[in-house]
Amino acid sequence: MPISCLQNFLALIPLALLLGDVTEDLAVRFGDTVGGLLNATFGNVVEMILSIAALRQGLYTVVSSSLLGSILSNLLLVLGCCFLFGGIRFKTQSFNAVANQATSSLLFLSCIGIIIPTAAGSLSSDDVTSLEMLHISRGTAIIMLLVYLSYLSFQLHTHHDLFKGDDGDEEPVMSFPGALVVLAGITVTVAVCSEYLCSSIEEFSSKTGLSQAFLGIIVLPIAGNACEHITAVVVAMKNKMDLSLGVAVGSSIQIAVFAIPFVVIVGWITGHDFTLDFDPFATLALTVSVIHANFVTSDALSHWLMGVALITNYAIIALVFLYKG
Repeated sequence: MPISCLQNFLALIPLALLLGDVTEDLAVRFGDTVGGLLNATFGNVVEMILSIAALRQGLYTVVSSSLLGSILSNLLLVLGCCFLFGGIRFKTQSFNAVANQATSSLLFLSCIGIIIPTAAGSLSSDDVTSLEMLHISRGTAIIMLLVYLSYLSFQLHTHHDLFKGDDGDEEPVMSFPGALVVLAGITVTVAVCSEYLCSSIEEFSSKTGLSQAFLGIIVLPIAGNACEHITAVVVAMKNKMDLSLGVAVGSSIQIAVFAIPFVVIVGWITGHDFTLDFDPFATLALTVSVIHANFVTSDALSHWLMGVALITNYAIIALVFLYKG
């Protein structure tokens, strides 16, 4: 029922916020290196669980849309709000140009990893069979997972100084066993809510008239990204732009080079033939958005008008998917 779908959707928002608090507390305890790995692992757990639950229901459109929507949400809406609200408080804000260049190039690489299989399936003059697309998608997924491991090594080991945020005097609030128990409890609860949400999404779509693509690419990522959104905006208003970009852009990279390939591999293991042959328009929207975000952040300076531009980009994409069948 639509009410059940709405209730489970709303339940994900406070769970995402609480999950962010727990991972941040663990990061304070273990420092930047292990803390960064924990955030890379758990920061997008809501989106990943949602995607796997939808995969089990056979909702491949919702899976692909929600994953692409998570990238768009972080890259346009979250980053745009950071620039907007940070720019209202500070005339201009700066961030690390070298780290931004590295993350931007990796994000565009991940975009290519989605574009090529989609183009092979939709634009190739030679018909690509379903089996061939599965091989292409699974091979690409393995390559992108190796890229993700390289990114972790670059960020946490060889060039960790480029990503280091401002040092603080914070102390962990929770005990280590308590944090692990809460983390496990949140993960299980999110999994249950996601299962019920995905089982009712088809009926919700038919009763409200909203397409599954719109629900996946716009609505579901907002719930999953609630933690990243609030955290990134708050630190941007404190003029900690390196940390703000690390949350917004870093989350997009995690989805692009880890979550999407991971879901392809999970589908491979569980017998669900999920491929990277995504909707061509959604792929085009992603490509344009990555180029736009890269252009906006290229000089390592931001102000509120840049935020307006990114949010406008997101609003136009949302409007198209609202009316696109």
